[in-house]
Amino acid sequence: MSLNVGDEAPDFCLESTGGGTVSLEELKGRPFVLYFYPKDFTSVCTKQACSFRDQFSHLRGLDVSVFGVSRDNLDTHVRFKKEHGLNFELLADADGEVTRAYKARLPFVGIPKRVTYLIGADQKIAAVHDELLGSDSHVTAVLRALQP
Repeated sequence: MSLNVGDEAPDFCLESTGGGTVSLEELKGRPFVLYFYPKDFTSVCTKQACSFRDQFSHLRGLDVSVFGVSRDNLDTHVRFKKEHGLNFELLADADGEVTRAYKARLPFVGIPKRVTYLIGADQKIAAVHDELLGSDSHVTAVLRALQP
């Protein structure tokens, strides 16, 4: 079960492929996408990242930032970002604390799952898309949620 629309976004501060860290506090006042995925370099995760890459300019035109989160370490994220020409930052949640806080784990087995959150400028969950095997559907769901 994922977080629900209207829930407060859990606090986080994670290392970023852009250097330094990204935190909920520094994103205050701006909408952003925080999408969780199981693992860099796997086929569905790669397709998902590339779909966000391909729609990035549209999202930026709507003043929405994108951040991908997995339990991979920063070095793996940097290689993944470079190899696939990703134009947004990946955040490393090596200890899984943020993944747990955002309920981005499969029940019982505890492995990371695929879930995308649109977080509003008020830092509340504005939209949720939770589909394990879909890759393109996550960015489509975000774009649909952003339509007036």
